[in-house]
Amino acid sequence: MNATNRTPQADESKASVATPPRFHLAFPVRDLDEARAFYGQLLGCPEGRSADEWVDFDFFGHQIVAHLSPGAALPKGPTNPVDGENVPVRHFGVLLSMAAWNALAEKLRSVPVTFLIAPRIRFHGEPGEQATFFLCDPSGNALEFKAFADESRIFAKSLSKAS
Repeated sequence: MNATNRTPQADESKASVATPPRFHLAFPVRDLDEARAFYGQLLGCPEGRSADEWVDFDFFGHQIVAHLSPGAALPKGPTNPVDGENVPVRHFGVLLSMAAWNALAEKLRSVPVTFLIAPRIRFHGEPGEQATFFLCDPSGNALEFKAFADESRIFAKSLSKAS
């Protein structure tokens, strides 16, 4: 098949095999300059397109879009207990390599930032053991950053909950 006979679907299916799917998330922020400082400068997420009401960021290979909503500061929302911590129910985040997670945790400790949940190992000794920490952006959006020493265990079920 020559290049002129290729369908977009065929090209897309080949690309999806080579590149894992990426997520897109739009979320409210109260101030775009604060969002740029937090996501762009603090977290090191390159800025993409923008307008007066929104800005795109490359969030570790995923597209997130901060949409201006001046009343967007979120009150502290509900939490669920997870391995001895109160995890914010509403949050988003990213899975990093352990080296990248450690580097980011150290960078954020040196700033310093206020962690909702300080960097720690959760589910220690269990199949889903993971490094994790939580923080909020200036508008109150909760973010989780996590890593697995063994990435094959990302979806592992706990031995205590296996049937």
